[in-house]
Amino acid sequence: MYYGTPNASSATGTRSRVPDQAPQSGICSVCLDGCTGLCEIAKSSYRGREVIYPKPHGKVTAGATKKYPVDYSHLNIQGTCVGAAGVKADPDKAVFPAVSTETTLGNNYKVKLSLPVLTGALGSTDIAKDNWEGIAIGAAISGIMVVIGENVAGMDTESEYKKGKVIRSPELERRVKLFKHWHDGAGEIILQQNVEDTRLGSAEYAMEKLKVRCIELKWGQGAKNIGHEAKPRSREQALDFEKKADTVIPKAHLAKKVFAEEEVREFERHSRLGMVSHEEFVKSVEHYRNAGAKFVSLKTGAYRITDLARAIRYASDAQIDLLTIDGTGGRTGMSPWRMMNECGIPTIYLQSIAYKFASQLKAKGMHVPDLAIAGGFSLEDHIFKALALGAPHFKAVSMGRALMIPAFIGKNIQNWIAEDKVPADIKKYGDVPGSIFITLEALKTRFGKDFKKLPLAAVAMYTFCDRLQAGLQQLMAGTRKFALKHLDRSDLVSLTKEATEVTGIPYVMEADMEEAQRILLC
Repeated sequence: MYYGTPNASSATGTRSRVPDQAPQSGICSVCLDGCTGLCEIAKSSYRGREVIYPKPHGKVTAGATKKYPVDYSHLNIQGTCVGAAGVKADPDKAVFPAVSTETTLGNNYKVKLSLPVLTGALGSTDIAKDNWEGIAIGAAISGIMVVIGENVAGMDTESEYKKGKVIRSPELERRVKLFKHWHDGAGEIILQQNVEDTRLGSAEYAMEKLKVRCIELKWGQGAKNIGHEAKPRSREQALDFEKKADTVIPKAHLAKKVFAEEEVREFERHSRLGMVSHEEFVKSVEHYRNAGAKFVSLKTGAYRITDLARAIRYASDAQIDLLTIDGTGGRTGMSPWRMMNECGIPTIYLQSIAYKFASQLKAKGMHVPDLAIAGGFSLEDHIFKALALGAPHFKAVSMGRALMIPAFIGKNIQNWIAEDKVPADIKKYGDVPGSIFITLEALKTRFGKDFKKLPLAAVAMYTFCDRLQAGLQQLMAGTRKFALKHLDRSDLVSLTKEATEVTGIPYVMEADMEEAQRILLC
């Protein structure tokens, strides 16, 4: 079986001319001289490196389409009709709304979450910037953690600098203030740092001026094995990056004429690759704590297994609060499309290995930080499976595109209502917010007169989180687990022998068999 889909993808706006392609190359079985150039090879013959990236930039998030031999659908959740953990085993008490979905992350500084969920890192891309209001406010009122991604201050055209350090970033300030204004106790905002952020001192600025308490060091992400990428909005911005010795393609100082004549329509700006060492990592964690960070985390990507071992061991030695591990298969605002599909370790494999490594350190009495897993999650069964598979080390799930979609749809519904253009599929519920969003009345009661300040993008995100919570409560009630701390690997079963080999979760035809025989034959 061939797992990939080469040479044609909706992400790059390419397709095949015939339905049967050569499985490995993706080239049409009959390649016709005279074809208008539909496939990725053909389009790359005239648009070149533009076709490496998902389109249109700044308007989409993209997720890998490669099918892997094992994924979370190969696990099923085990229900039971006996007992109850976390509540009295009484039919009048053990009802699904009684399930607690709350958790805490961190060591000395505890971050309380109403739902064990983090947003993906929302960095400097236009799609993150344009939808931040709904995402940040939605996260704040839903009680989850929202992550400001890398290089926001560096990409902010209005940032101000002194001696090479950022002293003001209106965009970063906007992002922090939106969350803080609506923060209601649970949840937190966390700021990522890549190589450029570190050099610009954006964390120090955010902690001192904006009172950010949580900082995340970034080694990488599941979508790519290289640094942050962006497309400058103008030649002037590209020139500014060149002055900072950033990698800009094509060279902005040479591209004035061709950019003006639209022979070159966009620039690429690439971050430096981070170079990891144990000593520097421990020093960085100590530096940010001394600078005022109450909570320090690390985000790492789907690198090779030795790098996962480094991440877990270095995180242990530095006594960090949270390690987020991002597997291949997740999303991105801008990453090379083929890299997204063909590089790295898929999420379920990566989490299974991380569970093994964390258990080994724990057995030696060493510190294991709270772990979170990212990479292709979208609904409540994914949350359940990830937490159960990684129990007791994994405490949260990071969801990227799934938590951006509500902000998109809420923002668009607000615009459609204003323009009297509500689509038929939505209009069947009504054409005013109160009839479209089922959580609206609850939010009105909760926020009173301030409710009118809530954008519908935030209402949509809250509504989605409410659905996730209800669905997770139902799944947990079905396993008779009434608090997240009671979830464990026995709540899962593998549907294939290969899934058992990857995860260590028993095969469905063998799981519980010894106990079943005892019940049956005693």
